[in-house]
Amino acid sequence: MLSVDGDADAAVEARIRIGFEPRVRVWKQLVPLLTNKDVSLTMRGRLYTSCVRSSMLYGSETWPVRKENVVALQRAEMRMVRWMCGVELKDRLPNKELREGLGIDDIALVLQQNRLRWYEHVLRKDDDDWVKKCIEYEVEGPRPRGRLKRTWSEVVQEDCQARKLNKEDAMDRCKWRKMIKDVR
Repeated sequence: MLSVDGDADAAVEARIRIGFEPRVRVWKQLVPLLTNKDVSLTMRGRLYTSCVRSSMLYGSETWPVRKENVVALQRAEMRMVRWMCGVELKDRLPNKELREGLGIDDIALVLQQNRLRWYEHVLRKDDDDWVKKCIEYEVEGPRPRGRLKRTWSEVVQEDCQARKLNKEDAMDRCKWRKMIKDVR
């Protein structure tokens, strides 16, 4: 979903609705399985990751996310995780402990891995490929007043710095994928 102002707010809200809201089928259809005490926590975590989270993060590789977007996704996910584990907020169990019980990673980490995986894919494309040209594309015209919005390239550069990755590493697929998966 493209936004006129260049942010990912509308896309994040739409994907959260797709993943969680009862009106939408993904979560509603799986609630009996995800909350069933006869199904192990690990199996519920796998089911959640493959069905619900994948629908929530569809297209997230290209989102220029801000901290508010990540917090909204984390909040929605933790509501689902608490529901699956049969835990209420007042029980005051740490989020990390609940995620470990289900065997799932933090959604912020998964977002970062998705962005870096897409970035590696784009870097390996030919220089004349239109997708690769879009990364360096500068929009002409007057700039608005105030601080500019965060771009996808800026977000990816921060991710690369956090993981100590550079463009040359992308040419070695195995090394890049290993470096993406290593940090937990």
